[in-house]
Amino acid sequence: MAYTTTYKAPGDTVDHTPSAAVSAGDMVVIGDRVAHAPKDIAANALGQLVVRGVVTCPKATGTGEAIADGKIVYWDATNEQATETASTHKMLGKTVGAAGDDDSTVDVNLSEMAS
Repeated sequence: MAYTTTYKAPGDTVDHTPSAAVSAGDMVVIGDRVAHAPKDIAANALGQLVVRGVVTCPKATGTGEAIADGKIVYWDATNEQATETASTHKMLGKTVGAAGDDDSTVDVNLSEMAS
């Protein structure tokens, strides 16, 4: 007999219980997933994180720091910013619109897809 799947949710958010408090606007890394906290979540309390949609993320500024529209970007958890450098960073999504060298933020469409 074949296993029957069960639809659970649209998948725009995931439940998460952080071991440390999370502030609204934080990006949270869980395994290979990067998610956005739309609200504060107390330590050891169940909350929801956004895993799909467009969020404005900080990025580095200066010469050579522009990011073109539609580029895959990664979350640099150490510097708490989006970057085009994969390295050991987790995939964040694709940019929505370009961000120039002097722009301190970039809009990113969060993605659950592997790069």
